[in-house]
Amino acid sequence: MTLSVLSRKDKERVIRRLLLQAPPGEFVNAFDDLCLLIRDEKLMHHQGECAGHQHCQKYSVPLCIDGNPVLLSHHNVMGDYRFFDHQSKLSFKYYLLQNQLKDIQSHGIIQNEAEYLRVVLLCALKLYVNDHYPKGNCNMLRKTVKSKEYLIACIEDHNYETGECWNGLWKSKWIFQVNPFLTQVTGRIFVQAHFFRCVNLHIEISKDLKESLEIVNQAQLALSFARLVEEQENKFQAAVLEELQELSNEALRKILRRDLPVTRTLIDWHRILSDLNLVMYPKLGYVIYSRSVLCNWII
Repeated sequence: MTLSVLSRKDKERVIRRLLLQAPPGEFVNAFDDLCLLIRDEKLMHHQGECAGHQHCQKYSVPLCIDGNPVLLSHHNVMGDYRFFDHQSKLSFKYYLLQNQLKDIQSHGIIQNEAEYLRVVLLCALKLYVNDHYPKGNCNMLRKTVKSKEYLIACIEDHNYETGECWNGLWKSKWIFQVNPFLTQVTGRIFVQAHFFRCVNLHIEISKDLKESLEIVNQAQLALSFARLVEEQENKFQAAVLEELQELSNEALRKILRRDLPVTRTLIDWHRILSDLNLVMYPKLGYVIYSRSVLCNWII
């Protein structure tokens, strides 16, 4: 069934679903490609705004307001496509397709113990992010649910290299309730990568975590929290690298006809062929050399 025979509601549903499948850093590219197929500017503009709002929340799109990084998420959504930033005390609308902030308004917050704790935790989190991420961003949000105060820490770093045919995103979220003595931290780490040179490869890896933290004072909690995030993210990174290495080895074993030792050593076939003077077998030498390059690239 083609789009031309679908009802308007079905078209809207299909367009929104396709846009929401766009990997991080590629939403505008997906939108432009769909525009060439749909050729309905009004329909695409409306669906692009709706899907873009959800895309920002899903992938923690970073912005900069008054020199401070702001991460968009469903935790700082206010409704009517508005977001709120605790640091600058501003609410705003963000349009992903135009990459523009609009309708910026001042928004007050209640200054209480939870707000002071949020500021202290943000300082500790920034130190950690600056030490561990090349271009990392972080936010510390505050939310009240049924008279209970919660703090939400968000971390994001990305590298969108469309020219190099790959995009990558790392983000994590940590939530805990402000309690007098002990609190439970619920975390989620998420990694997504998209490679599109010669192949179309998507990788998504995530892990949910739960840990407890003792609360003595604000300074102690901030240090303990930053240390907890560092330990868990380091463990996750090591596990991801190990898993990808195993995946690479398994893929290599399936490609080879026979089980061969993987030495991870680059062989200089040019020198070997020259030394042996394999003038009679140039084609065979070329095949061996090509396989060597391929194996080393896969490994």
